[in-house]
Amino acid sequence: MNDWLIDDENLSLGRKSLLPGAGFFRPDSIEAEQEEREAAETLTDASVIVVADPDADGLACTALIRAAHGSGTLLPTSPHELRESFEWIAEYAPPEAELFICDLCPDRTGDIADLPAVVDRLGGATWYDHHQWDEDLAAEVRDAGVDLTVGDSDEVCTADVALSELDAEFDESLVDLAAVTRDHDLWIRDDERSDDLADYAHWVEPEEYIETVLEHGPDLPPEAADLLAERRVEKEALIEKAVDRAEIHDIGPWTVGVTYGRCSQNEVAEALREQGTDAAVIVKPAGSASIRGTDSFERCHEVAEQVSGGGHPKAAGCKPEIYDDMLDYAHHWTTQGAVAKQTIIEAFKRLDTESAQVE
Repeated sequence: MNDWLIDDENLSLGRKSLLPGAGFFRPDSIEAEQEEREAAETLTDASVIVVADPDADGLACTALIRAAHGSGTLLPTSPHELRESFEWIAEYAPPEAELFICDLCPDRTGDIADLPAVVDRLGGATWYDHHQWDEDLAAEVRDAGVDLTVGDSDEVCTADVALSELDAEFDESLVDLAAVTRDHDLWIRDDERSDDLADYAHWVEPEEYIETVLEHGPDLPPEAADLLAERRVEKEALIEKAVDRAEIHDIGPWTVGVTYGRCSQNEVAEALREQGTDAAVIVKPAGSASIRGTDSFERCHEVAEQVSGGGHPKAAGCKPEIYDDMLDYAHHWTTQGAVAKQTIIEAFKRLDTESAQVE
């Protein structure tokens, strides 16, 4: 396949909105080999290892750990990559290294299958999070020898947890960083800086973000502001396309907005909320979906758990298990996620039925 076929620079905005990014088309086997090589290089001489989701919350935790310990080698990890990261740490990390896991919640026992080997190698680990944890999984993590602290997902982000648990005195700028990160992560949006942090974390490499917030806290420097202004032109256009193609469904007592596209899901959800929805579903071209709630719908994680996902009461994610081959993905792109949309709508309906039975 010619590279230009998946090069975003060759796509119109309309087509870019409908198709996944170039990374989607790279085979997992090749990606995994490269990631393991990079992980081995990253871990070999690390004294403090941070396994974190590379969003603004996970990266803020990494910055706080570096400030507290003087170092902190980041191993970026999404929730579905937890098992691989633990495998690599068990094999490549120095036995004397200190391990922190931040802003990640296992979905199933298989995600933590190699955690006992990690603890045996390192002698222990510390885990900070604020997601909705299954009690049995939390007990299994603690039984493995991990010091697990899970904050209230309605009140704090993981950076708040790290700030309170780390034994260190932090500069006021880092205390402020945690507060602004919370403002975005919990979708409070009282602080105009919080969207800047989220976008900046998404658009620059993790190391650049960590170095920037360690120096400046949540008040980003002019060069960062210039980058944000430039990138937001396209961002706003992609948001508009996703909002325009949204469909509104009445499911039991809830009004649910459902749409598709490569876009910033939080802003799309906010726009749909302003149109009167209780919840929003944003299906992505890569097959995953974001579910966002409001004060009138705080059960996003219950919907997501039905379709291979999880998260918070007002913010969750999932990837329905409906893709068996590339023809399924082709259908997904050409129908703007029709099967994924219907699968998630059915999950809302089951939730409504279960609620009615309880009543």
